[in-house]
Amino acid sequence: MTSIPYMVALWYALVCTASGFAAWRAMRRTRFFLHRLQLSGYKTRAYRHALKGPLMDLRVRVSHLLGLGWLLLFTLVGHLIPGAQWWLALLWTISFASSRRYRRDRTKKPLVWTARVRRLGATVTTLAVVLLGMAAWAGSQQEGSMALLMWFAGWWLVDLLAPSLVAWAALIMHPLERHIHEGFKRRARARLAERPDLTCIAITGSYGKTSVKYAVRDVLAQRYPVLATPGSFNTPMGISTIINNDLTDDHRMLVLEMGIRHPGDMAELTAIAQPDIAVVTSIGVAHLESMGSIESIAREKLTLLDALRAGGTAVVNGDDERVVAGARQKHSERNGDFSLLVVSTHAGAGDCWAEQIAYGPDGARFDVVLSTGERATLNTTLLGRHNVLNILLAIGVGLSAGLRLRQAVRGADRITPVPHRLSMRQENGLTVIDDAFNSNPVGAANAVEVLSSMHGRRIIITPGMIELGQREEELNAAFGRQIADGADEAVLVGPERTRPIREGLVAAGFPEDHIHTVRTLFEAREWLSRHARPGDTVLYENDLPDQFTEAST
Repeated sequence: MTSIPYMVALWYALVCTASGFAAWRAMRRTRFFLHRLQLSGYKTRAYRHALKGPLMDLRVRVSHLLGLGWLLLFTLVGHLIPGAQWWLALLWTISFASSRRYRRDRTKKPLVWTARVRRLGATVTTLAVVLLGMAAWAGSQQEGSMALLMWFAGWWLVDLLAPSLVAWAALIMHPLERHIHEGFKRRARARLAERPDLTCIAITGSYGKTSVKYAVRDVLAQRYPVLATPGSFNTPMGISTIINNDLTDDHRMLVLEMGIRHPGDMAELTAIAQPDIAVVTSIGVAHLESMGSIESIAREKLTLLDALRAGGTAVVNGDDERVVAGARQKHSERNGDFSLLVVSTHAGAGDCWAEQIAYGPDGARFDVVLSTGERATLNTTLLGRHNVLNILLAIGVGLSAGLRLRQAVRGADRITPVPHRLSMRQENGLTVIDDAFNSNPVGAANAVEVLSSMHGRRIIITPGMIELGQREEELNAAFGRQIADGADEAVLVGPERTRPIREGLVAAGFPEDHIHTVRTLFEAREWLSRHARPGDTVLYENDLPDQFTEAST
């Protein structure tokens, strides 16, 4: 008599265990795709692009095929198998008990549980509960093992559709999120309207925005209280958050980085904050995939000058022909109602230039010269020739804001490297050059040039460059040829993505036994720990976000 309740209890325990494993796996899988959506800037188009690749890597797992197999097997012949319900619950538990693909400790930039992510998570959960409710209702219409089959089929469907449920949740929540964002932007506009004494500096460009932003902050800090957006806070929500939360009445200068990925982005940014000083660092192939063409990128970047206040100043890179030509055209179209200050690394070019540039592994030394004849000598610990230009742009902003040349140069002397942007450190006997921020053809070439100037064995670790549209393979192959001239060992992260780099290396005569291909940055570091020797120099060139990893660990 006691064996029947015991067996019933054991049966329910087994079903609950199987359901628990399914719920745990579905929760981890949903969290994984919420993270992908966050890394994609909550853009459904970018999110779908991040899910491209082998079907069996992200969207469908072996466990899905096993689970489907058990469901089909027991649907067809379950009535012939003794204890079919027991076997189904047991096999289901085994199938969904593990999923290493979604381990938390392998991400480089973890999921941030913002209010938006929590809202999305709640919406995904609601959709999952609806699916499970439908499965439970369908099971209630069945008898015996078929009822259990329908219940497990519901969990299987929830787990399989996790990437789609996240996308659907984003679409469902889009009107609410848009309303919330508009509220943030209205507050930011109102806050700036209360501060007519505040000078707004907006910085855009395909490359160098963040480095120039911090250089501008340090130069202006010689004379003014300055607020600059941190990190890569260059989106409408990013700059609105800083204006709403961090801007005080004491600040006299507001330095904003403005990034674009799609047509119309710049107009949205400048509608929040109209600049008094505009800086255009470069026009290149970054985000070519989303923008379509270099001409489209140029139009979008130069839209910043359309928003420049009358009487303001545009500080532009005179070494970039597209930037100079576009800025002069905007200046002409607006009948010269703003000033144009052109800086250059070429002597005698523009309004402010560099002369007697001397590069070294410890930084650079050069003279800053104005077209008026005034000059001052500057020493910097920043590495690479592109940083000379970045400093000149910052000095140009300082001059536009009322600083004297020597004041601006004194501030530029104190500029320190931005983390992960060609910064150098010593680590376990190695010289580490950290240029891990999303690289571009110009920055990558400069980083390899710096590596080539170092003593000892030179090692580069890189996954290559991304978001370069149809030119991605061509530019990565060229990058490989550059590496061949500046490195002794090349560690390539991602077999498929780095294939063009390998081809460029081989074409340039780089020894194939000095090319090492790994799947992840973690494997690259393991290789380094085994093979690096004291005195070696290691360049980390680019570190792709998690959504671009090729690994299925």
